[in-house]
Amino acid sequence: MSTANELVKDIHGLVTLPNVYIQIGRLIDDPKSSSADIAKAVGQDPSFTIRLLQVANSALYRFPSEVDAVPKAVSIIGTAQIRNLALSMSVASSFEGLLNELVSMENFWKHSLLCALSARHLAKLVGRCDPDAMFTAGVLHDIGELIIFNRLPEQAQQALLIALDSDEEIPVYQAEQQVMGFHHADVGGALAREWHLPALLEECIAYHHNVAGSQRHRRETALVHLANIFALMAEVDTLDPLDVPSIDPLAWELTGLEDDCVEPCVREVQTEIVAIERLFTGQK
Repeated sequence: MSTANELVKDIHGLVTLPNVYIQIGRLIDDPKSSSADIAKAVGQDPSFTIRLLQVANSALYRFPSEVDAVPKAVSIIGTAQIRNLALSMSVASSFEGLLNELVSMENFWKHSLLCALSARHLAKLVGRCDPDAMFTAGVLHDIGELIIFNRLPEQAQQALLIALDSDEEIPVYQAEQQVMGFHHADVGGALAREWHLPALLEECIAYHHNVAGSQRHRRETALVHLANIFALMAEVDTLDPLDVPSIDPLAWELTGLEDDCVEPCVREVQTEIVAIERLFTGQK
């Protein structure tokens, strides 16, 4: 029986973080580097440069004038946010080789981006969380599923069947726990540690189904928990809480949000996803 940590131990031979993200991270952590250095690093990756400028000019930021150069994008968006965007936009391409027959990759990334947009929206409402960091957490929240699909396909299929066939409507992560002894959030958290991602991202990924388990970034983890449910609502076009898994009351408590935020958030991300999905997944 594998463990979540064992699944990601030799992950570098399977998927790797994009060079542009690693280079930006090193420069941000280097007190001697400047925003010009970061812009130069970004500019060395033409495909990322194009998508970064598209995102900077999209509804995500709503800048009053066109952002037509990388240095301008870096100065306006900020270096920390550029690193988050580099991770968010590049991680999908890192997993392109992980083909599987269990889930549509298009559906997987659409849900991830709906969660990201919801987390960003909610972060602005709460006002004490970085919207761009929350966007990244939303993009990555289910990343452990792709590892499980690739490395344990039979167990993953068994868990999906349990979730689909159960009269009690068991969530997929609980079915995974039954079958494997761990679930995709555990694997995602292990991957975040393996990749040395910030602690905030690690906790949001690892505990988005178990808000109480978060220790250092509880509010942000609670936001991703809510955003995940809102994303599911947006996917099936419902505002009825009975149509989706139940929300942990602790998430409302930690964020200070109330259920009157559900409808405006769901409706906004349903509108935003059309353009954002194309930008982040490279769809034509």
